[in-house]
Amino acid sequence: MTGLFITLEGPEGAGKSTNREYLAERLRAEGIEVLLTREPGGTPLAERIREVLLTPGDEQMNPDTELLLVFAARAQHLAEVIRPALARGAVVICDRFTDSTYAYQGGGRGLSLERIAALETFVQGDLRPDLTLVFDLPVEVGMARATARGRLDRFELETRAFFEAVRGAFLKRAEADPARYYLLDAAQPLTQVQQCIDALLPKLVERVRG
Repeated sequence: MTGLFITLEGPEGAGKSTNREYLAERLRAEGIEVLLTREPGGTPLAERIREVLLTPGDEQMNPDTELLLVFAARAQHLAEVIRPALARGAVVICDRFTDSTYAYQGGGRGLSLERIAALETFVQGDLRPDLTLVFDLPVEVGMARATARGRLDRFELETRAFFEAVRGAFLKRAEADPARYYLLDAAQPLTQVQQCIDALLPKLVERVRG
């Protein structure tokens, strides 16, 4: 068996966490070791950085500070969790990864994609996800779902224009590399979204088992 790195991406309220659990359950039923994790976060240190990134505060965070914190957390996460799990042949399913950086800090904040790419190479080397599931839905639907969950974090408080840019960035990346990205309509009922995930399972199991 070989390790497989799967990431789940999409805007707020797209159902990534729910579907991450579902995919993990289906793979475990096939006898496959699955590690669930998330970004920013995944280790005690990275989770503390997550808290800084998500908690609203009186001081406005500079976009470059935000970008560097995201990659600092990622470096720790890769070293302590993701790379060791892949090395032992596990399937790693991560709720958000570098595509979110391109979407939020690149699309939403307007930071240079070249700067993000340079940090991506510096922190990750040649490691990239094997498969990225992009859960897409209209911004107004996602914002309504996020609001219904309760207190909003620092990103969820952003404007509609910010989230339109984020959504556009995700869609552009998915369109540019259809071999790695799998686009799902997250505005559908959950059962239909999970049927789409089920359709992927045979190929995923085959890839893991070699």
